[in-house]
Amino acid sequence: MEAAGLEAVHVGASDEVRGRLGLHLDRIDGTVVSIVTNDPSPLLNRAVGLGVNRPATQDGIERICAAYREHDVEGFYLGVHPEARPHSIQQLLEKAGLTPDRGWIKFERGPDPAPTAESNLEVREIGEEYVDDFGAIAAAAYGMTPAAALVVRGLVDRPGFHLYMTFEGDTPAGTGAMAIDGDRAWFEWAATDPEFRQRGSQRALLARRIEDAVAAGCTRLMTCTGEPVPRDPQHSYHNIEWAGFEPTFVRENWIPS
Repeated sequence: MEAAGLEAVHVGASDEVRGRLGLHLDRIDGTVVSIVTNDPSPLLNRAVGLGVNRPATQDGIERICAAYREHDVEGFYLGVHPEARPHSIQQLLEKAGLTPDRGWIKFERGPDPAPTAESNLEVREIGEEYVDDFGAIAAAAYGMTPAAALVVRGLVDRPGFHLYMTFEGDTPAGTGAMAIDGDRAWFEWAATDPEFRQRGSQRALLARRIEDAVAAGCTRLMTCTGEPVPRDPQHSYHNIEWAGFEPTFVRENWIPS
């Protein structure tokens, strides 16, 4: 589901957006490789699926690293699932000059009813009229360049994708997206404008997406956030647990050393 969301950013992008941001998508050794040359964010420059559908190889890892070097991208995340093969995958990564960085905690919940969120902000599913506002809030929250706000445009009409925002009147406050595939739902792009923090925006967006996912017949709802580290306690972690999600595993992220 994470890989599908990453691919959708590229597949749905217009030629204009693809050119302005330098979007490149590849599949190398069974791994989805997302390259965005004009934004250094590892949320855009990351590779997902290594060693999952087939055992990783030294050659494949080297080719992934070479793809980023070819496009002059110095930093990227190469995600490694706990069950990625072979068992010696960490040795292969180290040999390729990579080192582990902050991991992402994956969460899952079932179709239980969503808790009631206390917020005076209104949640709406949005279309093209607010997609640039969505992108601007998300890009700022994730430390991306302002131009990176364009990447979410391609998600508006993608099959199975839903974009939500919270509002005070007609003023956008927060963002959250959901992708549905069969009985599975994946939550991502959660962000809040700093002026609206501590207003319950993210809990309201989580509750709405849970309700819509369950109504659509989903039985497995999933999301993720970064591991809590000193000076960054990850408030999203507490919101995710509040919504009934439970941590399932930590996905390692390897970076060039």
